[in-house]
Amino acid sequence: MSKDNNLVDRDQNSIWHPYSSTIGAPTVFPVESASGVRLKLADGSEIIDGMASWWCAIHGYNHPVLNEAIETQLKDMAHVMFGGLTHAPAVNLAEKLIELSPQNLEKVFFSDSGSVAVEVALKMAIQYWAAKGQSGKQKMVALRRAYHGDTLGAMAVCDPVTGMHTLFNQVLSANYFADAPRTKFKAEWQQEDISSLRSILEQHHNEVAALILEPIVQGAGGMRFYSAEYLRQARQLCNEFKVLLIADEIATGFGRSGKMFACEHANIAPDIMCVGKALTGGYMTLAATLATGHVSDTISDEGKGIFMHGPTFMANPLACSVALASLNLLLVDDWKKKIDLIESQLEQGLARCRELPNVEDVRVLGAIGVVELDKPVDMYSISGQFISQGVWLRPFGKLVYVMPPYIISPDEITQLCNAIHHVIDEIAD
Repeated sequence: MSKDNNLVDRDQNSIWHPYSSTIGAPTVFPVESASGVRLKLADGSEIIDGMASWWCAIHGYNHPVLNEAIETQLKDMAHVMFGGLTHAPAVNLAEKLIELSPQNLEKVFFSDSGSVAVEVALKMAIQYWAAKGQSGKQKMVALRRAYHGDTLGAMAVCDPVTGMHTLFNQVLSANYFADAPRTKFKAEWQQEDISSLRSILEQHHNEVAALILEPIVQGAGGMRFYSAEYLRQARQLCNEFKVLLIADEIATGFGRSGKMFACEHANIAPDIMCVGKALTGGYMTLAATLATGHVSDTISDEGKGIFMHGPTFMANPLACSVALASLNLLLVDDWKKKIDLIESQLEQGLARCRELPNVEDVRVLGAIGVVELDKPVDMYSISGQFISQGVWLRPFGKLVYVMPPYIISPDEITQLCNAIHHVIDEIAD
């Protein structure tokens, strides 16, 4: 038995992978190393990572600047509790996040993952209204097709019908769901698009703490790109009905949509914002929830000073150090030019997929390319087909999509797009 096959057997004997069964477990592909945009598999082959490791490795792998940040910080301390203590990596990172983020976001609460960042945001919203003497405002409004994470609170604001968490509907908190925006990004605005959200807020604003949404890009709920006008009007409705706005920028933050944060497409600022994924450049798990000074001061003053959350590994110094290095690298590397080039190349490279009989739509925004098929794919078998073409992609449902590292070259984008066309054409036969 070869080394890589033995590893696969050991894996399947002991590990439970995400979104998978332990019975008849699908094949996994052992990775030995990663550098740039390429993964080296145990059999010696190299593949282009079109997923940026679930969208977080924006600078690629084994980057010398990020490696150095980890190594330098490790000489001082790997971790220290954040209750009652602080350290320079956390302070420096918080200041940088505030500098980059939409206006008035002035306080940063660090956590371990995107799902936890959402949990923190929901709790902030509820505590905010309790501090103002309106403890009845505990419900959330979210959008159909939304995805905000896999923990219980986050699942409760994911689409309860078409989302991946329908099994848990009976145990999740009941919230309100507005129709998903139908007007596509840059398409002519249809005013009726906002009517569902307006109706919910008109009827239920006295019990709603916040509206939570993914700005411009609904990610795991369908890779849908919607009109910036919807976001602008949603902000206005939150102001009108005295509801907080939570922007889930975990997938879109740090340049992925063509703006530093997707909120900027609509020129609006949320009351609370969640970031994660690309925050550390894919090196370590770290997320953050940013709030306006008004939100934090209301909870802290009128709410008797205590926000009730505290992750053990909050503001881990290694993670904060590499996150700051990643953000600085993003800024010096002219990220906007890189994203614009990737967008242009994806548009050109994926355009011919529109001619295939099993393709319903092709859409591109920033460094996100999506080919929507007419029926769901077998995720596990199609991943093997992509590996045979020298690329790593992990489609889901009817969606074959690419969200590569920002350092990807034009030739590598061409190979990704050619592989997508080839495999989709194969499965159409």
